[in-house]
Amino acid sequence: MASENPLRSARLPSPQQVTELLEGEFARAGYDVDDVIVDAGARPPRIVVVADGDGGLDLDSLGTLSRMASDLLDQIDDGPDEAAYLLEVTSRGVDRPLTTERHFRRAQGRKVEVTTTDGSQVVGRLGETSGGVVRLVVADRGRPPKIRELSIDDVAKAVVQVEFSSPNPLELELAGMPVQEVEE
Repeated sequence: MASENPLRSARLPSPQQVTELLEGEFARAGYDVDDVIVDAGARPPRIVVVADGDGGLDLDSLGTLSRMASDLLDQIDDGPDEAAYLLEVTSRGVDRPLTTERHFRRAQGRKVEVTTTDGSQVVGRLGETSGGVVRLVVADRGRPPKIRELSIDDVAKAVVQVEFSSPNPLELELAGMPVQEVEE
């Protein structure tokens, strides 16, 4: 999901400046500034703001955040002689690695592939995350799923896996997610 504004005129601020400018207003709206990318080498130059929220982001939310970012960035424009850039406000997307406790918490119930700092890999369903510990529901062929705890510090990389079939209800229950009854 992405929302793009037409070209705007201003000198390109640093990612830190954009983050500091937007994070308070985004937080009041219930969202986080997850990342800011300023690409002066792109044609046209781009400022990409990656947002995240507990309930995810829909197109209306992205539009609201895009207008908010545009208005705030207009406040630091120096004048008409500055270089043009494209402002894009987007969601994290499923392909972005989970790097903070907040990311893991928001992905609860999703299947993830985790690579640990020792190089081992585990695939499981994310359970509760708190105190720097991630709980994974790991399915073991022919056996009931079990919970494995990992320190976030021991996670080198974690990526949400796209699922095309319904999750196992027992895995969801162990992950702390509501299990919906399936009507037949």
